[in-house]
Amino acid sequence: MSSTQNAAGERQRVLRRVVVTGLGAVTPLGVGVPAFWDGIKKGKSGAARISLFDPSEYPVQFGCEVKGYDPEKHFDRKEVRHLDRTVQFALVASEEARRDAALDFDRVDRERCGAIVGSGIGGLWTIEEETRTLIAKGMKRVSPFFVPMMMLNAASGQLAIRHGLKGPNLAVASACATGNHAIGLALQQIRHGYADLMIAGGAEAALTPIGLAGFCQARALSKRNDAPEKASRPFDKDRDGFVFGEGAGLLVLEDLEHAKKRGAKIYCELAGFGQTDDAFHITAPDEQGDGAYRAMKVAVEDAAAALRDVSYINAHGTSTELNDKMETAAIKRLFGEHARKLAVSSTKSQVGHLLGAAAGVEAVVTALAIRDKIAPPTINQETPDPECDLDYVPNEARPLEIDLALSNSFGFGGHNACVALRKFTG
Repeated sequence: MSSTQNAAGERQRVLRRVVVTGLGAVTPLGVGVPAFWDGIKKGKSGAARISLFDPSEYPVQFGCEVKGYDPEKHFDRKEVRHLDRTVQFALVASEEARRDAALDFDRVDRERCGAIVGSGIGGLWTIEEETRTLIAKGMKRVSPFFVPMMMLNAASGQLAIRHGLKGPNLAVASACATGNHAIGLALQQIRHGYADLMIAGGAEAALTPIGLAGFCQARALSKRNDAPEKASRPFDKDRDGFVFGEGAGLLVLEDLEHAKKRGAKIYCELAGFGQTDDAFHITAPDEQGDGAYRAMKVAVEDAAAALRDVSYINAHGTSTELNDKMETAAIKRLFGEHARKLAVSSTKSQVGHLLGAAAGVEAVVTALAIRDKIAPPTINQETPDPECDLDYVPNEARPLEIDLALSNSFGFGGHNACVALRKFTG
């Protein structure tokens, strides 16, 4: 029997277990997982006045920029010119995740390793810069690298080139649900035997003049220019919109037996994935939270778990009026009385909304929360909202033994995606 027939037979017989063996993050709390996780545990805010461009003419003048990022520490000058900021973030996070997983790609089968990395918007800095060039100097001055720099699949393609990954590779674009869709699809690739190892998550760098203008005109952003660090306040009665951010979060996902064979450390098990759509409105969530409810339900079922097994939820928690009420209602509908026993927190209170990178970064948080037995805080919890009445881990991190956790992400287009991560017990 050929190896191809063997692989096909294996896929039909058993679903393989998938574990998390590496983490990488580029965030408004710093470049790298250690700085990011330290900031999360201490309840720091990454919000400040925008420095990437002059925001003086905008009604919103602050955001969550990546702090401490110098591209020339990671790339040579030619690469910096030919890689959009979104792609740079993805590559930096992927290299950290590779090192963290102690991965030597020369010692594994590269044809069984792949990447699924998404972005909600893609290379917006490149699009803006080249559009200005076209208007000011004409088409002959537009960069020949424009298309490969700005395209949505640039991050996943460049990542494959950088690490020599020849297995499944694609990009996902589902707005703010992007990162979880990438992680969930990568889970399926490994489970069904199409790959042994995948790098998955999201990257975004859309905090540009036109990006900020668009969200300002949509009236989606907080306007607390006088106190940016207090602006992102999920589930708080006085919330007035989300805080625009940027970054990347990537995970190394691996077949359990493959990880054991190479002696990899294991953060947790990626146990389940649920995906639905509201089919309701292009930007507003279904107020009853039906799609969110079903995504969480499917993720728990996919993990072969009971609702009572869940002890922590990393909420989508955008700090917008509609989302926070909807997500609270969906959690209460699904979990019933058990909802009162859950720790539910939104780390967007600290890093803002990273759009297509949000779920990747939040999956990193959830894996670390399981490892360190900590429920991350929702900062800026000051005034209770009667319609948001769960335990949101207000203002300070809390010790918590986590056996099973969910991480939620919901996006424009009605997209809902939820991943379930479980403490690894062998």
